[in-house]
Amino acid sequence: MKRRIGLLTAGGDCPGLNAAIRGVAYASYNMFDAEFIGINDGFTGLIEGSYTFMPPSDFGGILTLGGTILGTSRTPYRNMRVIEDDNVDKVAAMKRNYAAMGLDCLITLGGNGTHKTANLLAEEGLNVIGLPKTIDNDIWGTDVTFGFHTAVDIATDVVDRIHTTANSHGRVMVIELMGNKAGWLTLYAGLGGGADIILLPEIPYDLDSVIKSIEKRSTHKRNFAIICIAEGAMDTEEAKLKKKQLEQKRAAEHFTSVGQRLASNIQEKMGVEARVVIPGHYQRGGSPSPYDRVLATRFGAHAAKLIRDGEYGYTVAMDGDKIVRNKLSDVAGKTKLVPADSEIITTARRMGIGFGD
Repeated sequence: MKRRIGLLTAGGDCPGLNAAIRGVAYASYNMFDAEFIGINDGFTGLIEGSYTFMPPSDFGGILTLGGTILGTSRTPYRNMRVIEDDNVDKVAAMKRNYAAMGLDCLITLGGNGTHKTANLLAEEGLNVIGLPKTIDNDIWGTDVTFGFHTAVDIATDVVDRIHTTANSHGRVMVIELMGNKAGWLTLYAGLGGGADIILLPEIPYDLDSVIKSIEKRSTHKRNFAIICIAEGAMDTEEAKLKKKQLEQKRAAEHFTSVGQRLASNIQEKMGVEARVVIPGHYQRGGSPSPYDRVLATRFGAHAAKLIRDGEYGYTVAMDGDKIVRNKLSDVAGKTKLVPADSEIITTARRMGIGFGD
């Protein structure tokens, strides 16, 4: 029996999406009679009924390609059941278009928000399988997401290159990396790049503690310091505030980023030259690393196996060295944060890296 499979990428792009799409397709073609529909621009395409039939040739040559051949968009989960000015019932429209496309299964490739919407559709009776992508590595239930290792490689390269400028000029260099709620990327890049201080959303920092760590380096005749700070990092006072209060506080400060504010504070308090570097979207662009190509392929092939076996309502995950599955209902709405007592934090502390606490 031929199975018609819909493919959809949602949320931010990241390296490995096309490798995962290819993995699903090639493994499906080899295991059963399959045909594919590519849904354009994430859940927006499913809501609007925008799609394309994809012949086998569409999946050739995309293993190393960055971004997503399907296009993507952000359709916040919180708005999925809200009927807005366009008077569209989004959930009803997605169910209607799923049926109109004649789909036997929908594969959703995305992060936390995508998994919440995927679970919503599964609860509405659609056959859905999730694939976990994000450079933040913050999806619950999987050791790693595809896109993460590539972003770590890129971010670490930034840290490596900033070392030469910091050392040459005797500066404090603040590198602001992606990670709004979870600090995995900043932690790995900071440790891998030899940062002196790493500031994460999970560990609120005290400015005086950060300054003490910088001053400590001078006692070892080091005239520079490298600070990696996640975009979602907060100081100890901010951590006590509610979301709206935090937004108001930062708006009043007139700093465009946490890194710029930190560099300004350090320069003011210490009288030293401090500069900020923000690589931004550079971290999630370009070709996936070999590790992510392999991981995305393994995830995609496992999704094809689930389709073959008629097992829906799951997302694929890595557990140790094995590819496994988790229920979408168990994953949706959960974020995998960096535990303050994790082994990797302990390792960093043993190396003398400060976390501002």
